Amino acid sequence: MPSVLSQRLPGGKICLQLLPRAAYSARDPAQSKTLGVTLERQQGVHAIDSDRRTDFDTFAGVLAYTPIGVEVFSESATGGEYLLMQLDEQLASEQLPSVAHRVQSCGNRRALSLAREVRRQLLATQPDLLALEQCAVALVGVANWKADITQRAAPRAFARVMEQISEQFQQPLTLEQLAATYGQNELRFLRDFTQTIGLTPYAYLIEMRLQAARRMIECTDLSLACIALDAGFAHQSHMGSAFRKHLGMTPRQYRSRF
Repeated sequence: MPSVLSQRLPGGKICLQLLPRAAYSARDPAQSKTLGVTLERQQGVHAIDSDRRTDFDTFAGVLAYTPIGVEVFSESATGGEYLLMQLDEQLASEQLPSVAHRVQSCGNRRALSLAREVRRQLLATQPDLLALEQCAVALVGVANWKADITQRAAPRAFARVMEQISEQFQQPLTLEQLAATYGQNELRFLRDFTQTIGLTPYAYLIEMRLQAARRMIECTDLSLACIALDAGFAHQSHMGSAFRKHLGMTPRQYRSRF
């Protein structure tokens, strides 16, 4: 399993960390203002600036801002890939809301798109620092909320859909099947899913398969052809196309790097 990938950008105003999917238990009183974007679903227990622990079920596409001094305890048996950005005081003060508590929004399509591009660059053996800096600064701009800065609660039916995708992502799922689980027609489901996650159901399914393939490449000696089929891709070249598009490298290059 890869370790945390870190990159401090030119000028030192932003430090990026790509946290891998792994079990963790951490308590962190924020020493700097931070932004975080979930890249995949994560479940566990947390306590935000209090001793009251509550269960959380966070989907991909959640953008969170934590000001200095807010203590965050979080624990998860599986974790989930997460992009963390530490910002210097001047940049954060100029661009981010002046609040004393943690705020977040879900289904942030722009934030998720930028975070995935940052991931692509951090995974590269020689990241393009200009492209990386541009995406990071754009992410700070996305986080400059003007109105609603609270997370919208997803309906319980939506959690059932996510469980279905998690358990059956290797299979050729259809929009009709997912909408039936959600309890609405296909158009309503497509709209609600995209608004909640920031990805279409198909794009999310490809991301799930990509994550599964990455973990098998990191942790097993299976052939790439077997991994492609086990992760739900139609064939090895289909998996290769997804790796090149979303990670900027082939599965063979990913295996060599990690």
